[in-house]
Amino acid sequence: MQFLNRILLKKIKALIKMLKKHTPRLIVMEASGGYEISVALSVADAKLPLAVVNPRQVRDYARAIGQLAKTDAIDAYVIARFAQDVRPEVRDQLTFNQLKLKELISRRQQLIAMRTAEKNRLARVFSDPVINGIKAVIATLDAQIKSIDEQMNHEIKNNPTWRQKVDLITSVPGIGKTTAYTLLFALPELGKLNRREIAALVGVAPMNRDSGLMRGKRTITGGRAIVRKALHMPTLSAATRWNEKLNRFYTRLLANGKKHSVALTACMRKLLITLNSMLKNNQTYNPDF
Repeated sequence: MQFLNRILLKKIKALIKMLKKHTPRLIVMEASGGYEISVALSVADAKLPLAVVNPRQVRDYARAIGQLAKTDAIDAYVIARFAQDVRPEVRDQLTFNQLKLKELISRRQQLIAMRTAEKNRLARVFSDPVINGIKAVIATLDAQIKSIDEQMNHEIKNNPTWRQKVDLITSVPGIGKTTAYTLLFALPELGKLNRREIAALVGVAPMNRDSGLMRGKRTITGGRAIVRKALHMPTLSAATRWNEKLNRFYTRLLANGKKHSVALTACMRKLLITLNSMLKNNQTYNPDF
């Protein structure tokens, strides 16, 4: 494995050297389930303009230009044409430390999901060996979750920039450190985009489905599920309890016949836009904002 890593590192260095020689205005690569990360990190570290795009976009583009066959050479040609015609936006890539913390956040969510499943099983069994086995697994999961929390707290504490952003985010009542960490590393664009862009990126912006005289149902699509999941409980708490303005907005939507999930998503969008503006302007939460 180490031998393979050395070969990969050598090839990536050669790629960076070649790219710098050509001084590109835009480099486009597909996301590939995590396999693209080492290349993306290296390209970003080299200060080269990089856009990592959803492979579904590229495949849809290929079909649109009539390119149905798929080989490595064809893929490279299609991505090059996609880059030239679509010009995807260059966005800052995560640093290695940011990526590490993002992975810790994802792992924490996985562990919590496993712990919830084990607790549900515990409530339905009666055999002592099974009960003891489940309790042992829950104890192990608790220990791992605690370890991740300690690692994240340590990293944030020793980085003034991250600590300041966390302080801004947690100034919103109902948002704790774990949610702030998720927003910080799973949504590094927060505070850098406008309100429409950040809502679309997270997947809380309603998309039109109209054609001619037909007016389709507005729905949300795509986006970052990990961020929506992190904002769900703070938004529910805000809309039903502590945020008077958001509560009035939520209540009005329900009174107008909107479903709970639709009204809650609209409140989540408002809360997200508020957080985006807070980070952009370096301001703590203001209930009259």
